[in-house]
Amino acid sequence: MRKSIVCAVALFALSFLFAAPAPASAQEYVLEMGTVVPGGSPWALQLKRLKKYIEEETNGRVKVKLRLGGSNERSLARRTQMGSKQGFAGSVGGLSSIVREVNVIEAPYLFDSVEEADKALDDPEVLKQVRAMLLKQKLVFALWSENGFRSYFSRRPIRTPGDMKGIRYRSQEAVAHVAAYRALGASPVTIDIANTMTSLQTGVVDGFDNTALYAMASTWYQGLDDGERNLFMSRHSYQPGIAVYSKKWFDTLPADIQKVLMNAPHDLTTWGREQVRKMEPVLLKNLVRYGYDIHEPTAAELQQFKDKEKGVPDSVAKQVGPAGQKLLKAVRAALAK
Repeated sequence: MRKSIVCAVALFALSFLFAAPAPASAQEYVLEMGTVVPGGSPWALQLKRLKKYIEEETNGRVKVKLRLGGSNERSLARRTQMGSKQGFAGSVGGLSSIVREVNVIEAPYLFDSVEEADKALDDPEVLKQVRAMLLKQKLVFALWSENGFRSYFSRRPIRTPGDMKGIRYRSQEAVAHVAAYRALGASPVTIDIANTMTSLQTGVVDGFDNTALYAMASTWYQGLDDGERNLFMSRHSYQPGIAVYSKKWFDTLPADIQKVLMNAPHDLTTWGREQVRKMEPVLLKNLVRYGYDIHEPTAAELQQFKDKEKGVPDSVAKQVGPAGQKLLKAVRAALAK
């Protein structure tokens, strides 16, 4: 009797020792996505939809953790590239320090409308090139988002390019943005998101360019004093948002999960764009309530800015290299279709 009990215990122990490992499909993975977008914003809502899609389509095997309200896009993007974060969501401009070729997308007056921007960014050849550029820098494309068309907030009223001469503007740390300011005679000062408000309040800079949505969400509109709040609706640079995964992390995933991550429904992008666009009229009214003088330029006034910045897209493309030039060519080809 005793001998049979010992054998049973031994067999039970051996069953654990030689048990087959849990199938890869049963493993759980964490996708921590860093972003500067604030909670409650349409960008955050779009990311929550992405989170829901990923978790549902992977049957909970991927747990998505959204880290909202970060302070430095470049740092978050770099950490994603290195693999210490699994994902990044932010502006193309914020990503452009790593993937320099995408600077051309935010070059001034490349697009005249959101419809043109959609047409180009959703074009298969443009998207193919963007995916390849990201992979080269150890990043994997997830989806497009949108910040929108950026315009000039400043202490001084702007009507002509000459009015911008010598004004110190906070500039995003992106080649295309700096080049656009310099073409107009302004003085760009590259400042990260965390230090922009203080720089406005202390007079380090006298203005910034961004969308009404971001100006309100970040509270930067408060950085200019009453009586010195001007917004010139130049709509000079269309800025897409983008979400990417770390390739280092992505490569550890089973093929079926990779497929889910790479095939987010296009509806997630179109929904995100719609949420951003429908807010602008309301936000502009709010800025007027907060003392902003908003100037809608005439076609003739706007043409002066377009003429000054006409060569910037090609100049930026040349500066970032052959792949940037190829991307610019693809964008223009998409617009010509």
